[in-house]
Amino acid sequence: MPILEHLMKQQQELGAGQASETSSFQNVPVLLIEDDPDMAWEITNELTRLGYHVLTAETDMEGLVAARRDQAALLIVDRMLNGVDSLSMIETLRNEGIRIPVLVVSALASVDERIRGLKAGGDDYLIKPFAMDELAARVEVLLRRSNDSRAIVLKVGPLRLDLIDRSAVRGERMLDLLPTEFKLLEYLMRHAGQTVTRTMLLEDVWHYRFLPQTNLVDVHIGKLRRKVDLDGDAPLIRSVRRSGFMLHVGD
Repeated sequence: MPILEHLMKQQQELGAGQASETSSFQNVPVLLIEDDPDMAWEITNELTRLGYHVLTAETDMEGLVAARRDQAALLIVDRMLNGVDSLSMIETLRNEGIRIPVLVVSALASVDERIRGLKAGGDDYLIKPFAMDELAARVEVLLRRSNDSRAIVLKVGPLRLDLIDRSAVRGERMLDLLPTEFKLLEYLMRHAGQTVTRTMLLEDVWHYRFLPQTNLVDVHIGKLRRKVDLDGDAPLIRSVRRSGFMLHVGD
């Protein structure tokens, strides 16, 4: 049964009486690229219930065409589509300059696979099986972060970064940051709650297109951490073992 017919049939079976909970992104178009009809139905049902406008595609090629054509605000992409690794599709979109937030969902759960997913252009990586409310929460976070990317003031927990006057504050304390430290903190704030690898930082902050054997990232993270996290402060910049770093606010 074609996936669209399958979705419509199950939606009809669900009937009226949906919960009244909604997201803050009503009617925002989300493109779901998923070849498993049952999984597609579950995700579509959850996001539709919350008020999103869900578009669907079943293959990487259909997804590529739809992503170029449909002006979706966010993509949800199954990592393996009919046996094809969809990371190449994501890389193609990124190479074309398409910056739509991408949430990769996959049963491939190792650290290496998650890093591959993020390096290919994914903005978040959710491991199957997952709870639908967690997926919905991650969708909302990615959309909010995308909106925030146009903001001139970033706020994460006690941190506040003004991109116009180039000021940085933790609580009531001004942070005296060098230019590279400012860019590094901006990157961490834009990816708050996510693990960012040394490679991501070298490519996106320093714009290296080769990966030198260097402790450059660790040196600058160390300097930034000593300015952001003073003795007695709750540490915000954390090391993620064998992966990279994370700006973490709250437990």
